[in-house]
Amino acid sequence: MEYLNKNKTPLHKTIYFSKGKNGIQFEYALQYNDGYQENVFSFANTINTYEGGTHLIGFKTALTRVMNNYVEKNKLKGIKLTSEDTREGLTAVISIKIPEPQFEGQTKTKLGNSEIKGLVDSIVNDSLGSYLEENPQIAKAIVYKCVNAAHAREAAQKARELTRRKGALNHGSLPGKLADCSEKDPAKCELFIVEGDSAGGSAKMGRNRQFQAVLPLKGKILNVEKARLNKIFENDEITTMIAAIGTSVGEDFDITKARYHKLVIMTDADVDGSHIRTLLLTFFYRHMQQLIEAGYVYIAQPPLYKVTKGKITKYVYNDEELEKLLNEIGRDDVNMQRYKGLGEMNPQQLWETTMDTGNRTMLQVTLQDAVEADKMFTLLMGDQVEPRRKFIEQHAKEVINLDV
Repeated sequence: MEYLNKNKTPLHKTIYFSKGKNGIQFEYALQYNDGYQENVFSFANTINTYEGGTHLIGFKTALTRVMNNYVEKNKLKGIKLTSEDTREGLTAVISIKIPEPQFEGQTKTKLGNSEIKGLVDSIVNDSLGSYLEENPQIAKAIVYKCVNAAHAREAAQKARELTRRKGALNHGSLPGKLADCSEKDPAKCELFIVEGDSAGGSAKMGRNRQFQAVLPLKGKILNVEKARLNKIFENDEITTMIAAIGTSVGEDFDITKARYHKLVIMTDADVDGSHIRTLLLTFFYRHMQQLIEAGYVYIAQPPLYKVTKGKITKYVYNDEELEKLLNEIGRDDVNMQRYKGLGEMNPQQLWETTMDTGNRTMLQVTLQDAVEADKMFTLLMGDQVEPRRKFIEQHAKEVINLDV
């Protein structure tokens, strides 16, 4: 738990319980922090059941009941917590060991034993309920966190409805700045999310209109690591992006409604571009993680240099490639242009270097380790300044090409 909540601000010490019954051993640990992300990990016979199962259902059911019972006993009228409310800012690990596990799901990582749901529900209900009664200060910190999440959820619903009425999230209503493609099969369609109107204009003119769509974003989007869903729906650039992608977010998210199976983040190769790219990746990781897991999210690799010598024209993507090319063609009479941003490229250059499926280089965003990814997003985009400062100091000497 300490490892998972590193660089976060816990609201209380870790709560831990373990109980054995009829040859079955169940244990769980939980701790809330002041953030908004949920991190619940479940295990059955030490297998990471990331598809969930009956033990996770039992845990979530009991958690919601315990919190609502506390709300009722303390006469916090007018509030009915949902399961989602009780998991905001929650880090938890649950582990069960059973003699005859039944695994289901596509990858056999979902526990199917029906009797486990009631058993886990009972253990968590009794142990956590008693703990909150015996530790009123911790109970208040947790329950008020859940109540605030409920208020934010209601505000998010109102904000969502408002954006729908404005047309920003209506099904079939696409944002005006989106230059869509003519192809209707999502598996063949690409959406380039481009930094700035200038680069967006070049991309719109240079693209293949049949299967490539372009959405220019103005400025830096909201850092969603530090914001609840209601604030996200108030951000015009994010709601525009949600509408263009088509899947919605939160409890309404549906990956089958994705309008494109390639979402390509295309930003400048400078500090601002890196920051915008990180903000976009944070949004996708926190609110559309299934798109990353499905392999839909990519990062474009625009060139840094255009090198011309006589009839030879080459685009180069980093300093190492540049050095290698100059050694090959010689350094005399070389005309070299360094691109400070995508907007400096004309439509033909942007197509040739970054959008042409035959020539381009793109990085596919993957989740090798969800725990490490969560830690990194928390470190880089969260509220804790000191760990971020130490990280920058530690890795500063590794920076090769810093454009400020």
